[in-house]
Amino acid sequence: MPPGEGRKGDVTRREVLGSDHVDKAARATTAFDAPFQELVTSTAWERVWSRPELSRRERSMLTIALLAALGHWEELAMHIKATTNTGATPEDIRETMLHVAIYAGVPAANQAIKVAKTAYNDMGIDV
Repeated sequence: MPPGEGRKGDVTRREVLGSDHVDKAARATTAFDAPFQELVTSTAWERVWSRPELSRRERSMLTIALLAALGHWEELAMHIKATTNTGATPEDIRETMLHVAIYAGVPAANQAIKVAKTAYNDMGIDV
């Protein structure tokens, strides 16, 4: 059984990112990175994303802001695509990017907006 499968973290990860993404990650997992996959599933997805204090929409917006601020473009695109599952709208993400521009810098927000537009385009969403 792939790391985390059948547990709360795996369920949450699938609900947010989609089963196709999680299944692809599981197929790519080797003995080398299995401990990392387990760590991510049990901490990020079970201990943080599964908490009831913030909505999935709010967690999505926070995650996107942090990824944009840190310049993690591939992860940012993945989480933009996950907004179809979290309820964060393109308008929510636009407002999130305005915060990124003020608190993390215009260059970070500028690149993040480009990544978001490409991700939305890939999803067939006109922004």
